[in-house]
Amino acid sequence: MTEFAARSTRKAATAARMYDYYLGGMHNFPADREAADAVIERFPFVPGAARANRAFVVNAVRRLSESGIRQFLDIGSGLPTVDNVHSVARRIHPDTRVAYVDLDPVAVAESLDILDGDGLAVAVLGDVQRPQSIVDHPEVRRLLDFDRPIGVILAAVLHFVPEHRVADEAVATLIASVVAGSYFVMSHTATESFELFTATEDVYQRRTSTPGTIRTHAEVERLFTGLEVLDPGVVWAQEWRSGAVGERVESPGAGGVWAGVGRKP
Repeated sequence: MTEFAARSTRKAATAARMYDYYLGGMHNFPADREAADAVIERFPFVPGAARANRAFVVNAVRRLSESGIRQFLDIGSGLPTVDNVHSVARRIHPDTRVAYVDLDPVAVAESLDILDGDGLAVAVLGDVQRPQSIVDHPEVRRLLDFDRPIGVILAAVLHFVPEHRVADEAVATLIASVVAGSYFVMSHTATESFELFTATEDVYQRRTSTPGTIRTHAEVERLFTGLEVLDPGVVWAQEWRSGAVGERVESPGAGGVWAGVGRKP
């Protein structure tokens, strides 16, 4: 029996496993599916938004790799899914190094299982609300060279930082920790889509240990303060396609997730 299967009796849902369920993955438990279904019942577009967010990350990692980035710090990496950061990046640079960070011990354990024997990738426990502890983590420091540009990924994680000040400071700390030429890949749930957020907020606060929030387009843009935002800017995840607007989202309510990539000058 795998460690994941052995933990299948856990009662509490987690955001990471709910996200896996939205993506159609198999790394989730009944409690996760029940909680996720409660969200989907109110917001049917959520699974599509989750898939669009994942496609955004894949496209962004590919673009950064093509720009010469050979090391990534993925914070809030969640459970292993198809096209993990290291698998996408290594199609371009086989020597790419990746440090995965997540708050969920099960997500980290599953990542370590997948990464077993991979000397160029690691998974560690860490909280985006304590960014300096992530930057200073011995395993992160062992693997990544902070004197060279890093691709920092904050995909669908900052909406689990309810206080705007804390989210702003977390990003600012991470920006200050990397050298010029580093990139930030960020996505965030949109106020414009979740106007009736109380239903979703209630699910996450009652059933998981990761209460969430939503932010407007302007508030998400503010997270990119100090960065040069790449084209096409901060847009719906469905619209972000390797630097050009792709699938248009006609209904703002169906977008779900704001996404963008910024470069530290």
